[in-house]
Amino acid sequence: MVMPVVVLFYTDNGMGMHEIFVLKAIYSVAIVAMEIPSGWMADVWGRKKTLILGSILGSAGFLVYSFSYGFWAFVIAEIILGIGHSFVSGADSALLYDSLKADNKTDKYVREEGRITSVGNFAEAIAGVVGGFLAAISLRSPFYFQFGVAAIAIPAALTLIEPRIHSKEHIHSMKKLVGNIRKMFVSNPDLRISILLSSVTGTATLTFAWFVQPFFKAIDLPVEMFGIFWTALNLTVGVSSVFAYKVELFLGRKWSILLVIVLLAAGYVFAGITISYWGLAFLFLFYLVRGIATPIFKNYINQYTESEVRATMLSVRNFVIRIAFAAIGPLLGWITDNISLDAALFLSGIIYLVSSLLIVLPWLKQRSERELD
Repeated sequence: MVMPVVVLFYTDNGMGMHEIFVLKAIYSVAIVAMEIPSGWMADVWGRKKTLILGSILGSAGFLVYSFSYGFWAFVIAEIILGIGHSFVSGADSALLYDSLKADNKTDKYVREEGRITSVGNFAEAIAGVVGGFLAAISLRSPFYFQFGVAAIAIPAALTLIEPRIHSKEHIHSMKKLVGNIRKMFVSNPDLRISILLSSVTGTATLTFAWFVQPFFKAIDLPVEMFGIFWTALNLTVGVSSVFAYKVELFLGRKWSILLVIVLLAAGYVFAGITISYWGLAFLFLFYLVRGIATPIFKNYINQYTESEVRATMLSVRNFVIRIAFAAIGPLLGWITDNISLDAALFLSGIIYLVSSLLIVLPWLKQRSERELD
């Protein structure tokens, strides 16, 4: 509910884009600090338990936000939200994949992950409309209601049933965990590529989301339309993610990867070139491809990961995303404030295009899709 107007909320509290990106970088650092430990806890302690803890912290973060004013108060709320997010991310997809694995249905993972992404974005679309109306009362009202929505995750997590994972051993020490992660990255190039590709793409989609509202402001979109367009963008993700598995089946892995990389980069570059109402088309292009990318790229990680460390490996993905965002976000915010929005968008697109192509180059060099698969 808060996302369609959160930049307006921050500016109303005296913050510029640089401070906003710094605040989100702090959120990312909070996630980074607990991302891999929380993934380890999910694998050893149990995915359900970490999801319950993450849901409680997520609710608490929005409660703090509801009664906070100013940058440093928001920092406290963001740290709580970041730690809560780290306990959910990785554990949720790991629980899904191993639930399917228990029923010998792992081939359905992309479809089911796509459906979850779709439902989430449809929910966010509805929340965008509601949040826009609530913001008409006050820019703080969406936070009050967001706390109530976030709290629903607690009883939802309590109803989950954790599948049995048939594994030889669990990793019970952090030192052993770090050693195994390093070993996997060195000895398993497919896992390394899949994590880095998903991470870089996740960083690109996260960063783009924080450019949407400045883009709306730059084209003088009426404030009351923010929620409507935010809703439409999330509906686009919701629709495309449902068909993600069909896209990969039709194109094959190699061409699916190239399509995602090229179109996401194009969304950045052409949105930057076209700061006008016509540029909204490239925002929709980006979100359309985002819905396809998320479930497909997550599935690659699952394919090359063992069950006993699945949540950990998915947490490594999120760890890399947040490290990258914390590193580049404040710079892009500074460029937006001091140079131009179009320069920040254009630079982001080029960085994503070059980095993602370099990552998948070993896959792209393979002679056939049979070798790739």
